[in-house]
Amino acid sequence: MRRIVRWVDDAGRVSVGVEVDNAGHFRRLSGIDDPMPFLLGQLFSPEGGPVTPVDPYSLELGDGRTLIAPLDPPEVWCAEVTYERGRDAHLEDSAVRDVYDLVYEAHRPQLFLKDAGCRRTVGPGEAVGIRGDSTWNVPEPEIGLVIGERGRILAYTIGNDLSSREIEGANPLYLSQAKTYAASCAIGPALYIPPREPLGFQVIMRISNEEGEVLYEDKTSTTLMARTFEELASWLVRENPVPPGSILMTGTGLVPPDSFSLVPGNWVEIHVPEIGTLVNPVALATSLL
Repeated sequence: MRRIVRWVDDAGRVSVGVEVDNAGHFRRLSGIDDPMPFLLGQLFSPEGGPVTPVDPYSLELGDGRTLIAPLDPPEVWCAEVTYERGRDAHLEDSAVRDVYDLVYEAHRPQLFLKDAGCRRTVGPGEAVGIRGDSTWNVPEPEIGLVIGERGRILAYTIGNDLSSREIEGANPLYLSQAKTYAASCAIGPALYIPPREPLGFQVIMRISNEEGEVLYEDKTSTTLMARTFEELASWLVRENPVPPGSILMTGTGLVPPDSFSLVPGNWVEIHVPEIGTLVNPVALATSLL
């Protein structure tokens, strides 16, 4: 296992740390505050002593170090309807039901631009936004692919593609309003570079309230996806100049019940054993502008 994290210290210095053993120790890479050169194969020397997370689950570091998004993707793209469970949820919600059946079974996947320039993307511990003009807002836990040249997958991370099921369900053409707004995307806490092509990831989501009461918890596996990571990445860059370091979210297989909607003060935890746990509080998007 090799994971990469980024942190900012009390002096405001941003550092990139790489995991140096199987015990969860990270060491700072000298001279960079962006992991992309390392992901692209440039050699850097670790410096200083090992940094051990105070919480191996969330990778919180302590000692004046605050985790931030593991990279600043120039663009974030999303795939939808890649799991049968996700398709079924869209069919239940949508005023145009057969659209999602067609997407799920089609040769071409559904892809859309979620963010550009990191204007709507936050890292671990930062608040994610929900729309105040929607009464039905949900998180969507996903595996994010860090994309290199020609769609090569450089690393994996956890993503949360916040969504208004009410707005998208009213009309599929409202997709951009349902998906794209302040703090509607979270990534982290680490980038994962597997020793070989992964067979699949387990994705676990827990939603709790301010008192710590668990409101929803479930898990899924990317082995249930109808499309492969490589297939989605290849479609993304087809006749499309996606800059290296962009992230492609690969769809969700976890859908809370129709009676559930996020509210300010909730907490969303998304855990993938190989990567860590992405933890974010929930706030109104208007408060995060």
